[in-house]
Amino acid sequence: MVQDRRGKQKLKRFYRILAAVTAGCLLMLIPVTLRLYRQRKDTEEAIAAREYADSEEPTGFRSETVEYGGKKYRKNSSVKVILCMGVDREGDMLEKTVHTFGGQADGIFLLAQDTARNDLKVLMIPRDSMTEITLTDLNGNVLGKDIQHLTLAYAYGDGRELSCERMVEAVSGMLDGLAIDYYMSADVDVINMLNEKVGGVTVTVPSEGMEKKDPAFIKGATVTLRGEQAEAFVRYRDIEEDFSALYRMERQQEYITGFFDTVQKQSKKNPGIVEEMFGMIEDYMITDMGKEIYLKVALDALETDGLAEEDFYTVPGEAVTTDVYDEFYVDHTELTPILLELFYREVG
Repeated sequence: MVQDRRGKQKLKRFYRILAAVTAGCLLMLIPVTLRLYRQRKDTEEAIAAREYADSEEPTGFRSETVEYGGKKYRKNSSVKVILCMGVDREGDMLEKTVHTFGGQADGIFLLAQDTARNDLKVLMIPRDSMTEITLTDLNGNVLGKDIQHLTLAYAYGDGRELSCERMVEAVSGMLDGLAIDYYMSADVDVINMLNEKVGGVTVTVPSEGMEKKDPAFIKGATVTLRGEQAEAFVRYRDIEEDFSALYRMERQQEYITGFFDTVQKQSKKNPGIVEEMFGMIEDYMITDMGKEIYLKVALDALETDGLAEEDFYTVPGEAVTTDVYDEFYVDHTELTPILLELFYREVG
């Protein structure tokens, strides 16, 4: 009987400790949960406010003119806004897919092509940005809109033009209504194809942990990417690491810079290399640009001094992690001056 009482006391003590630990964990999670809830609500309210304003008069970057900081800005007519997407889909892109099976936009970039100065700048957009996207069922019937990861907007299309249009809609909405002139998407096969065409791209590994994917990818090492190394360098991320998609953007910038530098050197020996490269990947890309337009975009990047670090911008915001996914919330206050610098000009 004494042993039974002691056993029951130990059991009660264990449950009390367990309850205390559980309560402590819940208390620790409450601030995080509240913060995520508030961020999502703030995003929803911001979208609702923009939609309400649309019914009255142009607001944000939906207008040709913008007032900011006591100054007036006008859309720079010589700057074209081009949405570029790398899609996690293999094989050619000739056929439409079932809705939700067209792949996700793994890499998202907005090009600012100044046609007057033959200049090119790149705005990098986190794939995990939380914004309003269009949702559909498998048959393509629109179910409505919801706050989801930007990368998913591509999936809710047909894997071709409609997927690109869904992304244009989502990106434009997230960037306060900025009008997008053209789009181009390409699948993952393009990376290695173009990398081999130029004889490999030399990069410096910017981050730790990449040796898990390839022993040559040691932080600080200079590597000439060959074979499947190019795709691995651009796309690999440790899914066990928080914000791995954000850290990967640094490698993508390193590769883009190195790629254009390599093409620039190759073009001196082969002036037709740019046209040859686009000829190779025609079946692996979707665009609403005519051939003469996208060739000029590429040539603009080559005819100047190429792309340097100062030509890259990143959408500002806060990255948070949930129990399941990483989420990125855009800071529209910090975003505004970046969009003005890239796409507008001061008029008074």
